[in-house]
Amino acid sequence: MPGNLTLEQLKAAVKSGEIDTVVAAGIDMQGRLMGKRFHAQFFVDGGWEETHCCNYLLAVDMEMNTVQGYKSSSWETGYGDYTLKPDLRTLRRLPWLPGTALVLGDTQDHATHADVPHAPRSILKRQVERARAMGFEPMMATELEFYLFENSYENLRDGGLNALRTVGGYNEDYNIFQTTKEEDVMRAVRNGLYGAGIPVENSKGEAEAGQEEINYKYSDALDTADNHVIIKNAIKEIAWARGKSVTFMAKYDHRRAGSSSHIHQSLWSKDGKPSFADKKDGHGMSDLMKHYLAGQLHHARDLTAFLAPYVNSYKRFTVGMFAPTKAVWSADNRTAGFRVCGAHTKAVRVECRIPGSDVNPYLACAALLAAGLDGIEKKMALEPELRGDVYSAKGIREIPHNLREAAELMNGSKMLRAAFGDDVIDHYHHAAQWEISETDRVVTDFERERLLERA
Repeated sequence: MPGNLTLEQLKAAVKSGEIDTVVAAGIDMQGRLMGKRFHAQFFVDGGWEETHCCNYLLAVDMEMNTVQGYKSSSWETGYGDYTLKPDLRTLRRLPWLPGTALVLGDTQDHATHADVPHAPRSILKRQVERARAMGFEPMMATELEFYLFENSYENLRDGGLNALRTVGGYNEDYNIFQTTKEEDVMRAVRNGLYGAGIPVENSKGEAEAGQEEINYKYSDALDTADNHVIIKNAIKEIAWARGKSVTFMAKYDHRRAGSSSHIHQSLWSKDGKPSFADKKDGHGMSDLMKHYLAGQLHHARDLTAFLAPYVNSYKRFTVGMFAPTKAVWSADNRTAGFRVCGAHTKAVRVECRIPGSDVNPYLACAALLAAGLDGIEKKMALEPELRGDVYSAKGIREIPHNLREAAELMNGSKMLRAAFGDDVIDHYHHAAQWEISETDRVVTDFERERLLERA
């Protein structure tokens, strides 16, 4: 479901004084909203057509360091401008920010106004167009898990990281009483997102103390990714306004369960029929769905750097913590990397359980879609289902153990290079190498505690 405001409705709201600020945002490599706050009158008078931003926004790390070695932008090229072209289909109110609307935009070349190939939204749009050319509409949904803390971000920045305190003190998976204690934040999240035009289904406690999950209705792939990034930003803003904080780290504490972002996927025909469903099949899967899933399994290890983009991401893949360690498929089995859900219904779909909540949804959805479409094009045969405890299974396809391994697999993937383009893969391989080098050079608290006296 796209945004809930038209340009004409925005103009009327600005004229009445109801809206005075418009946030125009693009998406960076980390999946964050980056942009400007417009005076609403300027925006409706013409600012809605385009604005500009420095092209370093797609060549920096999490700390906004100007990382060298990118082909697209550098000191040598002068760090010029990109154009941010608002996509007015995403225009919406933000009920949790007074008098504010939001619009997402496409990052475009300043001279040609063509979408920048390595911009996350561009990458996903290209794969969606590929699917549509084959006669399919890719439908997706992401689940988002996160931890909610009593600490404010300001408290953590001022040295409170060692005193993190989750809002709950025990596992709250589906626990209504425990989640009642968190309703000051979660009720505001549900209502705020609904008011922003995002069809929220529910929130629930997850399988750890202070761990939450938010679910929202499936939609077309681009709309789902747009909703995902808006939801993450909204949850941070709503928690911050109440003196609390959240984290979407895949694994914030080795003693705690990680936070996932499972991605559900299916293809539908242009006339609105489920292309994955076949009631005659044992799992209710059409041949097309089997080819799609086979493609994802065949390329699963090559995709992982787009599903788990940080060194920390790989610490989530732990036996017995409901995060997968093997890239195989099974029916309704939470120990496998790929799960077939909704068997024998029109909602039959593939759930990829590999991504954590730190994922950039545009990149993850694009990579999964590219692999699935490759499976369809090549009519790949689906390997047998693996049943039982997949954690204990031996000699089967494993998820890469670290970002270094995943990045090299991505870099050498002929499928990804064909689907995304060499420059795009080179760009994100460089980002992964930088992430690895930054982590390699930093001395951690674990090392100090383990070695300072004993070494």
